[in-house]
Amino acid sequence: MSDVTRILNAIEHGETRATDELLPLVYEELRLLAAQRLSREPPGQTLQATALVHEAYLRLVGDTPQSWQSRGHFFSAAAEAMRRILVENARHKRSGKHGGGQKRVELENVESAGPTGPDPESLLSLDEALQRLAQVDSTKAEVVKLRYFAGLTIEQTAAGLGISPATAKRLWTYARAWLIREMRP
Repeated sequence: MSDVTRILNAIEHGETRATDELLPLVYEELRLLAAQRLSREPPGQTLQATALVHEAYLRLVGDTPQSWQSRGHFFSAAAEAMRRILVENARHKRSGKHGGGQKRVELENVESAGPTGPDPESLLSLDEALQRLAQVDSTKAEVVKLRYFAGLTIEQTAAGLGISPATAKRLWTYARAWLIREMRP
């Protein structure tokens, strides 16, 4: 049993000190995943990797006791928490108080301005399609969450879900095609 799994089990059994031990063990891995995910966001993103990790961690080990079966289960939950935070952030940016559909353009980059990642509308559309996919096939939706939102590789995704890399790749290919079809106007 890894240290992370041991600590997750201790948290499940109500040991409050175990929560303090968990963050140092998973922090760098979560921060790397968050940084990878945020690197695909469009310029002007105000959410930093550190803030994303801290918010996700607080949601994971907050007041409500959680039941973690493994390290993979924990990181799957972390990917889900990061997804929800990014979707909430996109909804917040889309709201009228924050400029509605206006996009920020730096004066130095006027000629080369253009999105390098999903805009808030695309992210919200993806989230809605992902929810529909989860109703059809929850495993494929989990693969998308781990690959897209947590930035895991095929091998890491397979290990996290307890499936073979070939199966993870097949599910990823299918899920991407399904989501593209669902997100078409």
